[in-house]
Amino acid sequence: MELILNTYGISLNRDNEGFVISSHDGKQRIPAQSVKSIQVCRGVQITSDAVMLALEHEIEIMFMDQTGTPIGRVWSPRYGSISSIRKGQLNFSYSHDAVDWIKKIVSQKIENQQAMMLLLSTPDQPSPTTEKSVRRLEDYRKKISMLEGEVVHDIAATLRGWEGQASRIYFATINEYLPEPFRFEVRSQRPALDVVNAFLNYGYGILYGRIEGIMIKAGIDPYIGIMHRDNYNRPVLVYDIIELYRIWVDYVVYTLVAQGVVTDEYYSVRSDGSYWLEPLGRRILIQSLNDYMDEVIAIKGVSRSRLTSMKLYIQSLAQKFKQFER
Repeated sequence: MELILNTYGISLNRDNEGFVISSHDGKQRIPAQSVKSIQVCRGVQITSDAVMLALEHEIEIMFMDQTGTPIGRVWSPRYGSISSIRKGQLNFSYSHDAVDWIKKIVSQKIENQQAMMLLLSTPDQPSPTTEKSVRRLEDYRKKISMLEGEVVHDIAATLRGWEGQASRIYFATINEYLPEPFRFEVRSQRPALDVVNAFLNYGYGILYGRIEGIMIKAGIDPYIGIMHRDNYNRPVLVYDIIELYRIWVDYVVYTLVAQGVVTDEYYSVRSDGSYWLEPLGRRILIQSLNDYMDEVIAIKGVSRSRLTSMKLYIQSLAQKFKQFER
């Protein structure tokens, strides 16, 4: 289970081989062996004994900001990796193979967006707007397939531009399917200017943390990016790989909003007009996204959870990097 501590004033301590969560409602004991990771938000106390227990059981502890993005983490020293993976990763990033890899990443992201739009369109009476958007995104996929360059730097600016254009078309189309009170004018990040973007930002933050943790365990350096290479001291490879999985957050958020689950208790609006998720909203989103990632589905003829498929992909990427060691 994912242990999520996002209520102000609660504390986490150790009781032999278990964690004890204390709040004004009482105490709850959870065996360490049943915990996969611990997410800690602002206003939560965690003792050194609890941290030691997590390290002993190789349980990752992530400290999250208000948008759900990890700002720090503690993990077992046994999470290390062989240096050949990181050496190969750096060599790969400057190879022609990286050009094909990043093109596939962005193309798959756009294909996911096309699938999402078609999913929301009525099968017996497709929306003309949706059909047009799908065709426009297909044009971008074709352009991407024909891009040529020796290294990623040669195509990065063009690729980012087309990716951004495709995303603007996608969100404008998805927006039409949202209940009218939740429709937004523009995709806003920091800060979110509406409820839906607040949910999207927090969901992407959760996904960033998951991907970065899996990378570290697989021996990959999250700070050596392929297309996102210009950000200083940022886990830029996470920004590359998350493009394959953003659609998971989009689907979960859309479902919550479309089902009428979201109420005023889920979020707050500050004096500057920015929207932020409250503990109830964060809890519902985290649980819904975890359930979605844990759902077992057929992938290439094999039944496995979405989260497992993501782990296997990142592990296979580590093996690919290892092949580029010189």
